[in-house]
Amino acid sequence: MRALLLICGVLWALPGLADELFIIASPQVPESTITAKQLADIFTLTKTSWNKNTRVVPVNREASSEERKKFSEYVFNLPPQELGEYWNKLRFQGKLPPVIQTSDQAVLSFVRSVPGAIGYINAKQNPKGVKILMQIP
Repeated sequence: MRALLLICGVLWALPGLADELFIIASPQVPESTITAKQLADIFTLTKTSWNKNTRVVPVNREASSEERKKFSEYVFNLPPQELGEYWNKLRFQGKLPPVIQTSDQAVLSFVRSVPGAIGYINAKQNPKGVKILMQIP
């Protein structure tokens, strides 16, 4: 019994096993679902508007967060650090990468208050006041 409790405790504490994510969007976003391809287009700034009246405002977690790692691997099949080269190229073209927030609560607050915003948070959060467009396992 002790061995089982020890194993459960170790598995629960492993930092590499990120929880599921919610892809959340501001209530003004017209979509009710989203695909990984659409997310890739949004977070690489290929898609810049939801419609003619609402621009897309992507928000990332910091590169060191488990949420960002899980998101980047799911959407781009790359770790966050490897996307840095892409952003360096875009900076020379005058384009800025997505806004970065340092907590799920900050992402949730940003997405809730900025029309057209889209981001991701740990699925353990209670995302009131936003749309959930997808859940990443």
